[in-house]
Order: sequence, then C-alpha cells, then structure tokens
Amino acid sequence: MLFLLYLIYTLLVDNFLNHSNFQVEVIAPAVGGTVNVLKASSEAKVKRVVVVSSIVAVTVNPNWPRGKIKDESCWSDAEHCRKSQDWYYLSKTLAEHEALDYAEKHELDVVTVGPSLVVGPLLHSTLNSSSLYLINLIKGVRRTAENRDIYLVDVRDVADALLLVYKESKAAGRHICASHSLKLRDLVDVLKRLYPNYKYIENFTEVEESSVVRSEKLKNLGWNHRTLEETLVDSIKYYQDAGLLHEA
Repeated sequence: MLFLLYLIYTLLVDNFLNHSNFQVEVIAPAVGGTVNVLKASSEAKVKRVVVVSSIVAVTVNPNWPRGKIKDESCWSDAEHCRKSQDWYYLSKTLAEHEALDYAEKHELDVVTVGPSLVVGPLLHSTLNSSSLYLINLIKGVRRTAENRDIYLVDVRDVADALLLVYKESKAAGRHICASHSLKLRDLVDVLKRLYPNYKYIENFTEVEESSVVRSEKLKNLGWNHRTLEETLVDSIKYYQDAGLLHEA
C-alpha cells in the first residue's frame, strides 16, 4: 500500500532570530527529524515518501553561472548560508540533502517538492510567515524595499503538486514548485490595481539578479496552477474576512 508523508517544517524566520543555539534548536530538528521519519518509513516498508522542502534549498548559490536558469540540479551553498547566518535556508538545504542521501543508501523511494513563497487562503487561524509577508506588503509596513524577483505559489497548487509526485511513477528526485515569477514592484502594481485603498511600499531599490528559477520538471509531469490574480484575490479575501487587513 502506497503511503504519502508530508514532512513539513514551518518555523517563522523571526523566531529563528531568538535562538541562541541555531545548531541545536534549528538545524538538528530539521535534519534529525527528517532522518527519523525516513527510518520509520523504511521499517514500515513504505513505497514512496514525499518530503516538503523549500525553494531556498535551490536559490542561494553564489557560484551558479550568471544567467543560467536554476533548476533541480542547483543546490544552495551550505557554507555560504552559514557565513551569512541564513539558518532557515541552511536547515532546508541540509534536510533535503539528507533525505535524498538516505534514499540512495537505503533504496527508499523519496521525492522532494520545494515550494517558493506560499500564499492563498488558510485552513487554520495561525498566521504563517508567507502570509505575513504579503500582509505587510499590502499594509506598507516597510516604505522601501529591494526590487527583487518574487516567486509565488498558491497553497492549493502546492497540494496538487504533492499529490502529483506521490501518484506519478515518473516523478523522481527534486521538484521546484513556483508558479509565478515577477519583480516586487510589479507585484505591488498588481495589488494596487486590485485593491487601490491600501498603503503599499512606495520606494524600490533596483538590484541585479544573477539568474532565474523555473518549475519545468514539475510542469512536465502535468502540474498546472492557478492564475496570479486568482491566488491574490483569494488570499486577500481570507485576510479581510479574518480581520487581518484594514482599509486605508
């Protein structure tokens, strides 16, 4: 009997900054927890394990050739993450490495999905970091921001991706899950058009991006996603209904 495991590690970045020992409180749970679940899966003779990773296990690689699309062959540089103290990025990178290494050594069928910034309507009352990012953007918490590439994906499309790689026998290895890519300024412009009565960021600093990320491997398996407007409208409606936004 096939078994689907959602290994979800969702700690807020703000909480990470309060940890005095990142190795014990952040890295070890991510890596050790992954291995423990994989060991249990092997003992239970599970046929396939789906591990939820993150796009941040792909994107932080200063040695990646400029202009070359970052695909599933690109890994974030662990030492660079340590030096820059990007503990969340490091934890996701090490955990995914460990999952795939374990799979190879123990002949366990493991596939991973690495979502980008996940937005969309929530099923729970706890506000996660991805939703908070979008809410802060709409409320204009910051007045200035770097005009970087933003990769978004609808939480419902992530669920579809997880189910797809679980069922599809051709699925193997890593799968980047990012449906929409646009500059932060362009994202704000879309939001302004849909909801003109909020504050938003006013000033943008231009930065140079070295390369882009694509989800072609997942799309080639048959993955489809919602439009950006549908995702944003459904997200904002949820935030409004939950009282998380107030008209300016």
